[in-house]
Amino acid sequence: MAAQLDYHSLREIFGRFHAADPEPKGELDHVNAYTLLVAVALSAQATDVGVNRATHELFKIVDTPQKMLDLGEEALIEHIKTIGLYRNKARNVMKLSKILVEEYDGVVPNSRAALQSLPGVGRKTANVVLNMWWRMPAQAVDTHIFRIGNRTGICPGRDVNVVERAIEDNVPADYQLHAHHWLILHGRYTCKARKPLCATCIIRDLCEFEDKNL
Repeated sequence: MAAQLDYHSLREIFGRFHAADPEPKGELDHVNAYTLLVAVALSAQATDVGVNRATHELFKIVDTPQKMLDLGEEALIEHIKTIGLYRNKARNVMKLSKILVEEYDGVVPNSRAALQSLPGVGRKTANVVLNMWWRMPAQAVDTHIFRIGNRTGICPGRDVNVVERAIEDNVPADYQLHAHHWLILHGRYTCKARKPLCATCIIRDLCEFEDKNL
């Protein structure tokens, strides 16, 4: 685990991320808060590309909790059966849709606690929805962020909760909104798990990774 980088280094790193991509976007397709919630819930242990492929036709006919209930669990399974753990995910999507209809008038809540009370929705999923839809500076720590946070010194921590807190405590406030997207995209396309592309990395000179390749 690398040591936590200082404020000035973090400011330079996120300044470079911002210069390269001022408005980073999540890669899960969605049309509203509900379809975003469903897509993120489906993305656990699956790729965004795989989820988008599965939801491409689904979201053309289902964009509200009631429409999902009307569709039914078996029909939902037919749409998402290419995704890992699809049966359990389908069950949770139907359960959370029922709760949204019965307790929230079909509206996705903008509270982390309320979101996390829904079946199949953990803290990471809740944070993604809060950040992407309501533009709250919530930090969703996935495997990419956990890896590069510890590898680079941007946000080191022994578990995802510590890494999340490291982002909140150390990343400059004006970069908090997009911090997790910059980190996810950097981990997905540059700071890869097995073969990081250090030679083309825009923060190579600031990174604490001891095994930076040439």
